[in-house]
Amino acid sequence: MSPALFADYLLLRKKRSWFLIRDTVFIPSVTRLKVSRAGLRAFQQVGDFVKPTTRFIQSFGRLATRATLQIDRLQLHSLLTGNKIHVDIPLDNGYVILDIGGGRILGLGLYIDGMVSSQLPGKEIRSVMLSDW
Repeated sequence: MSPALFADYLLLRKKRSWFLIRDTVFIPSVTRLKVSRAGLRAFQQVGDFVKPTTRFIQSFGRLATRATLQIDRLQLHSLLTGNKIHVDIPLDNGYVILDIGGGRILGLGLYIDGMVSSQLPGKEIRSVMLSDW
């Protein structure tokens, strides 16, 4: 994704998470308030790594220009049942955006040495994601 896409946003860090909030003229007027949470949690630190959140990827993933993986129903079913899928793509190890077509981004997978494992949230959310697919 181009950094220019986020020119109108601020990235705020709180502990092990980063929140994305639109930069507006009203931001200075609320700085004196004690805010516990604001914006969209975009990233969280997981061990030594920074992982994009599912909501962030679902909101902005369609704008990605690399590290995307189009998957079909069979591959998705395999991921959702806890299996890894083999893919032959020219990427470095890391997170990939899972795209089921039609501009529908489910979330992330973890690509390591030609295998992708699911990083999608719990089963109850997974079934909602696929209700009309």
